Amino acid sequence: MAVLNVNKAEFIRSAASPKQFIRTSLPTVVFAGKSNVGKSSVINRMLNRKNFARVGASPGKTVHVNYFSIDEKLYFVDLPGYGYAKVSQSERERWGKLMEDFFAEPSLMSLGVMIVDARHKPTADDVTMAEYFKGSGCRLVVVANKLDKLKKSEIEPNMALIRETLALPENVLLIPFSAEKGQGRDALLAEIVKLL
Repeated sequence: MAVLNVNKAEFIRSAASPKQFIRTSLPTVVFAGKSNVGKSSVINRMLNRKNFARVGASPGKTVHVNYFSIDEKLYFVDLPGYGYAKVSQSERERWGKLMEDFFAEPSLMSLGVMIVDARHKPTADDVTMAEYFKGSGCRLVVVANKLDKLKKSEIEPNMALIRETLALPENVLLIPFSAEKGQGRDALLAEIVKLL
């Protein structure tokens, strides 16, 4: 099995427009999720870092597409968080345009990692994002974060609701995950390493 040294991570750039997207032959793992779903925390957990991907004090901080080089073998791509109410209409439109441009180039993605909240039914925005990924044809993994906030008895029904709401095909892996405790990290890492 290929080895990935996740501790060797480096921020490369923030892309504000399509011309700044990194087009590379290396695999790219694209992270997407609602503003307050703990996306940065999931990335930080994957890299064993505390504050590598900035954890915003207020959601909706990432308004660019951020690129991180991992072990010089692949890229983590952090998409701007979506669905945050306190963002102006113009900001939201800019976000929408950037996403459309990004997803219009399927070659920019090798694996999509969509992060949802394990506690709640996915929102309409989550459903839209899942459709974006499904439409791109790239492999998708859904990470249900904040697992540590659920009772044991809630996990299975919640996972079923997420799968149903996002209309996930059988072959899409849904990983119960806790950025806080590290549950699910190995399962996600195994999917990422398959790209090498």
